[in-house]
Amino acid sequence: QVQLVESGGGVVQAGESLRLSCATSEHTFRTKTMAWFRQPPGKEREFVAAISWHNDNTWYTDSVKGRFTISRDNAKNAVYLQMNTLKPEDTAVYYCNPAQTVATVEGYAWSALYTWGQGTLVTVSS
Repeated sequence: QVQLVESGGGVVQAGESLRLSCATSEHTFRTKTMAWFRQPPGKEREFVAAISWHNDNTWYTDSVKGRFTISRDNAKNAVYLQMNTLKPEDTAVYYCNPAQTVATVEGYAWSALYTWGQGTLVTVSS
């Protein structure tokens, strides 16, 4: 059974920082590209960032580039998201999941591999 446990969310003011953590089993984590997604209130879930198994490639959605940093600790089966200079539009429930890219008419999109965990809520006030 796949278990993804996100933590680290909270309520912060605009401009502040948070660090999210995600823990999972070795079976779920090993050799997989790991990603963070988020779902803002009333909106669809969207891709935020991803990191390859060997830490040699990272990907970010444009709106978080330069502010968020994804990292992983393969010895701990954990992935992290350091979020700096938070904005109200970053308010969302954040989820982690192993992920892969899939072809779309626009090019490609990130797709989660497993069932979602409970997520962690980030609220940024202005």
